[in-house]
Amino acid sequence: MVRRAAELGYSAIGITDRAGFYGSARAHYAAKEVGIRALVGSSLDLPDGSRLPVLCASREGYRILCRHLTDRHLVAGEAPPLAADGHLIALTGDRDGPLCRHLVREDKRAALQAAQNLITLFGRGNVYVELNRHGLRDDGRLNRLLTDLANHLRLPLLASNAPLHATRGERRLADAFACLRHHLPLDRAARLLAPNGERHLKSPREMAELFADLPQALANTSRLAERIEFTLENLGYRFPDFPDGRGNPLSLPEQATLLRRLAYTGAAQRYGVCSSAVKNQLEHELAMIHRLGFPGYFLIVNDLVQFARGEGILCQGRGSAANSVVCYVLGITAVDPVGGGLLFERFLSENRKSWPDIDIDFPSGDQREKVIQHVFKKYGGRNAAMTANVITYRGKSAFREMSKVLGFSPEVADRFSNGPSRFHGEGEGSRDEAVEKDPESEFEERVAALLPPSHPRLPALSHLYHAVLGMPRHLGQHSGGMIVCDHGLDAVVPLQPATMPGRNIVQWDKDDCEDLGIVKIDLLGLGMLAAMEHALEIRSRRGDPVDLATIPKDDPAVFELLCRADTIGTFQVESRAQMATLPIMRPATFYDLAIEVAIIRPGPIVGDLVHPYLNRRNGREAVDCIHPACEKTLERTLGVPLFQEQVLRMAMDVAGFSGAEADELRKAMAFKRDDSRMDQVTAKLRLRMGERGIAADVQQKVVDSIGSFALYGFPESHAISFALIAYASCWLKVHHPAEFYTGLINNQPMGFYSVHTLIQDAKRRGIRVRPVSCLDSQVESTVEDDRTVRLGLHRLKGLTAATAGRIVEARGKGDFSSLEDFIARVRPSAKERRILALSGGLNGLPEIEHRRQGLWQVEMPFHFDLLGSAVSGQAEALPVMAPAERLSADYATQGASTGPHPMRLWREVNPDRRILRARDLQCLPHGIPVTVAGMAICRQRPGTAKGHCFISLEDETGIANLFVKKETFHRLRMVITAEPFLLAHGRLQRSEGDQPTVYVTDVVPLPRVDRSQAVTSHDFH
Repeated sequence: MVRRAAELGYSAIGITDRAGFYGSARAHYAAKEVGIRALVGSSLDLPDGSRLPVLCASREGYRILCRHLTDRHLVAGEAPPLAADGHLIALTGDRDGPLCRHLVREDKRAALQAAQNLITLFGRGNVYVELNRHGLRDDGRLNRLLTDLANHLRLPLLASNAPLHATRGERRLADAFACLRHHLPLDRAARLLAPNGERHLKSPREMAELFADLPQALANTSRLAERIEFTLENLGYRFPDFPDGRGNPLSLPEQATLLRRLAYTGAAQRYGVCSSAVKNQLEHELAMIHRLGFPGYFLIVNDLVQFARGEGILCQGRGSAANSVVCYVLGITAVDPVGGGLLFERFLSENRKSWPDIDIDFPSGDQREKVIQHVFKKYGGRNAAMTANVITYRGKSAFREMSKVLGFSPEVADRFSNGPSRFHGEGEGSRDEAVEKDPESEFEERVAALLPPSHPRLPALSHLYHAVLGMPRHLGQHSGGMIVCDHGLDAVVPLQPATMPGRNIVQWDKDDCEDLGIVKIDLLGLGMLAAMEHALEIRSRRGDPVDLATIPKDDPAVFELLCRADTIGTFQVESRAQMATLPIMRPATFYDLAIEVAIIRPGPIVGDLVHPYLNRRNGREAVDCIHPACEKTLERTLGVPLFQEQVLRMAMDVAGFSGAEADELRKAMAFKRDDSRMDQVTAKLRLRMGERGIAADVQQKVVDSIGSFALYGFPESHAISFALIAYASCWLKVHHPAEFYTGLINNQPMGFYSVHTLIQDAKRRGIRVRPVSCLDSQVESTVEDDRTVRLGLHRLKGLTAATAGRIVEARGKGDFSSLEDFIARVRPSAKERRILALSGGLNGLPEIEHRRQGLWQVEMPFHFDLLGSAVSGQAEALPVMAPAERLSADYATQGASTGPHPMRLWREVNPDRRILRARDLQCLPHGIPVTVAGMAICRQRPGTAKGHCFISLEDETGIANLFVKKETFHRLRMVITAEPFLLAHGRLQRSEGDQPTVYVTDVVPLPRVDRSQAVTSHDFH
């Protein structure tokens, strides 16, 4: 809409979303880009069912309407009346407006009363009678009545087309959205749809022709646009000042003094005796923080971290904040930027107008929610909120909703969603080209198997599908972005309830907020932190507490685990690509691990930085630091710029860039819309290097290095922060495996692997995993001893948390004397009884020795009276379930099993020695033909793989890695993506790290296998 308005020559456009300012922020940003103004407003639903467009004439008007919209969303019952006070402008609207609504029915008296009500509320000079000419039969009559009414009440007329879409061609999509709003297919929408396509943005010339007889209405439109000066350029947002002990806000100098005192206190704790380097960096950062007016921000973030630590909640700051020694000494981050030589300007610089961005990881779940609720309680529901997340139409949702509009059956959408799909990076060209081509080719490929090309509605479906891709679908909630304000956030942006109780969200997403200068603090949930915290809690309850802050960072056993890629379940180094690189990289120090975390990323891979680094590390290639000035910056990564800080430091070292200019480079690398910013900075870089006498070939190397890295910048501080958690997770796996696996199992879903794979990995490490039992299991999984884990009742699908809690509570009061006693005290539903019996959870109760006995007895009638049990038929003759039946029952009730792996049972029935196990591949030579079989637990086609596919096949001995060439994948696509168990033929390849991979030439479904024993695969994430 905004871009089209600029193309047509308009100087302003008003956006009036229903009950909010949802699109206003993006409209403002787009308007700035094209040189026009976006006027702010909203359409209000009135009690009589009409809709009233209202525009903000001033900053005060915006504040009034903002709070009124918040009241409408948050206040139960009818919202308080709107007090316009002359700062809001009302338009009478289209046929849904309060005047036309009555005039369509010839009720002039009601229309007159509605107009007088608007004058009373907004003031005579702030009510405009809107005229539309959309080519409808009664347009003339309605406009005459509206003109007479305006003349009678001395109200100005306003010529408007009340556009619903930017161009005439978008009318079909507007109709589709109308159908979705009313939950009707197109065939039944009838008069709910626009009668023609006239409600699009028309040029000033077209509007002049339409309203040639009413020049004053056209002139009023221009005057109104000139009259309204307010835009979102200055919202009046203020980040809160940090308060003193009595709740009074501190002044900026007072906040700076407090921050200095806390920083030096923390520095003494972190460093002991502060070196001159630490003092100089502290002074540099504190001075800049004071100049930029940010002390309060650091104090408030520090306050949140201290609250979490006081509650015993694990937390760690990450991202560019780890470049700051102030963040380090305050305890916000755990990375020493002075010792690591990290670049502070990556985090904060003089020319950076935006606020600093500190991301803090908390354990996902209740612990993070405790911190979030602390913020709401401290600042109040009207001064704090979560940022929104604008959910857009993607392939599956676009097809499902547009096919629904066109009357296709839900089964067609199900088949489209569940069928094999394309994935980014598959194309022949660059990654960007592949992504750009993807939607159209994905649609054609999927639909070809669903609908014949001659289907009469296929062209319309194709048009709507592609038109809606990327458009907003609904408003969600950001994972952890929080906004706080010192004088009423509801006067800055409307608030509304989140779907989660106890939370409010703003109507803009994080990018909109950043564009408008609204400060966001990210309180992010990290599943691994939750798992680790739980593992530490278990260890503490068992009388051997562990403090992760004190574990050695040079444990040989941890690096041995990493070098053999035994990293299933750990953090950041558990993926197939990481496990393939670890034996080549062979990390021996903590910094090696940080590099490992960073190197398997799209940036280094696409920029072709991985192989040069590994070749130099293993002595196959000489180290080249490009220029002597770059040696200090690049020596740790063997001359290969792997981190964003290195790129910025290179620009400062070799081209003399200042910190502010380095920040310009950072922004240019992050700017994805086009290459113009990067081209400008590159030209400046060449100019400055030329002035310093840098040779042309060296200039080219620097530019090439920066250009390659600019694809995806990964900060060193981020890598080190993640490496801390990765190392701690590996340390727990090595030294406390029972607690490690229990923490992971209790915090699903998370990570790369399912509970099934975690259980199999635990068993291979000598950990015994006991099944769910109503006699022994707690609600959550528990550690029975250093080598034994007991699965919890929470693993049973369909068993409610309340029932699980009653089992544990009742058992604590006394053992169950019988099944009847169990049912009487626990009161499970009939469905829950069957789940417990089928899973073996009732085994061990008196008279229940195995699952079939349990299944039989839970179906018997029970009479809980003085005469005792009426259970009959103890079913001693029922046979015990076979291992395969027990396995199927486990997967049906829990999605995993503590019993044998399905492949072990399959081999007992199919003893073909030509079909190798994963372990067998370890001792075979390169190039030998092999056949392997297993359960597909992971399928990947990353954007950096040029369309090739990687599959992880699990069997009873471990995981076999398969490589499927792009052409082979296309040929065997249906089998690879749809079959849970695969039989693959190919030849063995041994990589540089001596890791075996099967180069696949053919794949077929594994014959004679029970598909019910498969787990959900981690596919194409």
